[in-house]
Amino acid sequence: MPVTRRRLFGVLAGVGALIGVPPLWMSRMKTYDGSVSDHFDGLHFFDPDGVPPKSLGEVFRWQFGGGRQRATWPDWAPSPYADTPPARVDGDKVRLSFVGHASWLIQAGGLNILVDPVWSMRVSPVSFAGPKRHNDPGIAFDKLPRIDVVLVSHGHYDHLDIATLSRLAKNFAPRVVTPLGNDVTMRGADPTIKAEAFDWHARVDLGSGVAVHLVPTRHWSARGMFDRNKALWASFVLETPAGKIYVVCDSGYGDGKHFRRVAEAHGPFRLAILPIGAYEPRWFMRDQHMNPEDAVKALLDCGAQAALGHHHGTFQLTDEAIDAPAMALVEALDAAKIPQERFVAMKPGQVVEI
Repeated sequence: MPVTRRRLFGVLAGVGALIGVPPLWMSRMKTYDGSVSDHFDGLHFFDPDGVPPKSLGEVFRWQFGGGRQRATWPDWAPSPYADTPPARVDGDKVRLSFVGHASWLIQAGGLNILVDPVWSMRVSPVSFAGPKRHNDPGIAFDKLPRIDVVLVSHGHYDHLDIATLSRLAKNFAPRVVTPLGNDVTMRGADPTIKAEAFDWHARVDLGSGVAVHLVPTRHWSARGMFDRNKALWASFVLETPAGKIYVVCDSGYGDGKHFRRVAEAHGPFRLAILPIGAYEPRWFMRDQHMNPEDAVKALLDCGAQAALGHHHGTFQLTDEAIDAPAMALVEALDAAKIPQERFVAMKPGQVVEI
């Protein structure tokens, strides 16, 4: 297929959601300025146990190289579920509602916590191109309870959505806890967003017996062509009255050491939330996104009692079919001789209580 100007722009907008390649004029943003550490060289963050992100040349090889097999998703794939959450959840219970993709409402200790909230129609640097929703959020925005805290894992557009964060700031003014540098992005776009930035291994007290740890994960970050790895990325460990919950929003598997180290430092876990989608083609995605087989290994490495699968079925970021992750998860669990009920692929609007 010839690379027309229109198609090229669409590719840049779409891939920008995933790997940070938006138009040049959106790339010259303020970035983090801090002290050198074992994962920050004074300009860029890095994972000592990871690999660098793919080059722009490799992006074009994936998008325009011969032999690409990109599955066609249905225009609209509604979930059979929709949730209207309670105002609060108290006591020793935790209620988790899957909004879609990597977005969750977690209610615990009387607090309402959103993870990587995205209510926008597209995850893209522009509103008219890039990955578009294939189903509604599992909770309508006007059905949300008062939000106290927002956790944002990193700066990719399918996780850090300025439009949604601005709506939340206007309606609820929540605390926004995020890794270093993403606060600069948020406040630069909207000064009313109450962003607080923390490094890996920080513990943040959220009140009411709930706290969050920011832990290393095998990923990277960018929102433009000139800010790759200039903001940090993380997974989260939530301390709740019902036990610890390990929330992985985006991660490759590698050799599994990230998951084993988190288990050693923070386990045991009552529950893990693990990504299972956006993984094809493997030569391109392996280092940044797990497939279901990897996610099952991650479950075994972290030792959680149970797991919920997310990061699939809402935005087509990669080449696999819309239902491929859920089907592959069943096969991976069978191959590992793990009961299917221990690791469930979620659909928007589904609710789990522990």
